[in-house]
Amino acid sequence: MSDVALSPALPAEPLIDPRKSFADVNQDVSAPLERKPGMLWKVCFGITALLTLQFFMEIGYQMYKGIGIWGLNHPVGWAVDITSFVFWIGIGHAGTLISAILHLFRQRWRTAINRSAEAMTIFAVMTAGLFPLIHLGRTWFAYWLVPYPNWRFLWVNFRSPLIWDVFAVTTYLTISICFWYTGLIPDFASLRDRSTGWRRAIYGVLSLGWRGSERHWQHYERAYMMLAGLSTPLVLSVHSVFSFDFATSLLPGWHTTIFPPYFVAGAIFSGFAMVVTLLVILRKVFHMEEYVTLQHLENMNKIILVTGMMVGYAYATEFFVALYSGNPFERFTFLNRAGGPFAWSYWIMVTCNVVVPQIFWFKKFRRSLPVMFVVSILVNVGMWFERFTIIVTSLHRDFLPPNWSYYKPTIFDYSVIVGSFGFFFMWFLLFCRFFPAISMAEVKSVLWSAKKSAAAREAPRAKEPAHVS
Repeated sequence: MSDVALSPALPAEPLIDPRKSFADVNQDVSAPLERKPGMLWKVCFGITALLTLQFFMEIGYQMYKGIGIWGLNHPVGWAVDITSFVFWIGIGHAGTLISAILHLFRQRWRTAINRSAEAMTIFAVMTAGLFPLIHLGRTWFAYWLVPYPNWRFLWVNFRSPLIWDVFAVTTYLTISICFWYTGLIPDFASLRDRSTGWRRAIYGVLSLGWRGSERHWQHYERAYMMLAGLSTPLVLSVHSVFSFDFATSLLPGWHTTIFPPYFVAGAIFSGFAMVVTLLVILRKVFHMEEYVTLQHLENMNKIILVTGMMVGYAYATEFFVALYSGNPFERFTFLNRAGGPFAWSYWIMVTCNVVVPQIFWFKKFRRSLPVMFVVSILVNVGMWFERFTIIVTSLHRDFLPPNWSYYKPTIFDYSVIVGSFGFFFMWFLLFCRFFPAISMAEVKSVLWSAKKSAAAREAPRAKEPAHVS
């Protein structure tokens, strides 16, 4: 039996070129931070900054005039605000999944994409956290949601899912920031050693005295593993808590036990789609094609396909339960979604979330950048309309027909949606400008494995005798 047969299975396609050195990784990843930003970055940042400005101007005007400037009415008291809140929380789930769960399962293909996904998580949760405050109307009383001893002798209602949201958001954001920052420490040290002047001083403070000693690496691995273990249950629990905002009510269309797993699958689905959108742009603008490879993107497209089918199964299960339950109110709600005044939003949701991802059954399209970019955008459009469909179509026709109404968004509703995207992308552009968008330390570990694999492939060839014709 030959040495090749006795050797362990080797990956057919390495995730990174084994000919690269560790110095090449430092040089390539640090290049966007060390040179001046290009015109494309400046234009995109200017657009997002203007959208963020109008977003906060709209919030200020809404605080002055009240939430009546939106298209809310009776009985539609929740619309764009809570829809966007649940949407952005869902976007933030992919970062924790990629970083924590895939790290625990030793999936090495995560190493080139986890840093951007972690940053996306933080910025998405920051964006989501604004919407409950906006929805309160009197935002300056938001501290009433926090349980603390006070002279009013009032205490928060812990039986309310809205209070659970406060704890879920703050816990998720805190753990995500700690996890993200811990992974950045070795890279901050690399940037410190490459920098001079004030940049060296800042990176020196952020690196916390990292010297790369064995003791430092042991503490780093323990802390990273502990935070990964803490983050993993959050993926399942946080979005389940948000689903309780609806599932614990008695309203038809909301009162269902399928919501927790349904919302978790949808969050991972939309989060991975947003990661694909960001990485396709990142690898092109910052020339990271050698680190964010088609293999990375194809793996994420496979997860989008799987979670898309899970979401489609949830849609079918919801309809079956409503029709089979014998509850006329539940049956009416779901038939009204598919054929009522808001049927257009329901079929946009089904088309984008169920039909469009099926194209990823074909490897040619899973590895096509234009196709995956378009699909990822359509998936997020569909996921926004999923939350819109769940909220608005369950509210606009309640038990009494005299209360029925149609929700018509105003210019301020659209302003909130567009402004939230501007706020999110503004922070992500700043992240790409001042922080390494790819984890140098983790890419080096994959590079080391790639070098060993290449050496294992070359060893049997070196032992073979020369062929004599």
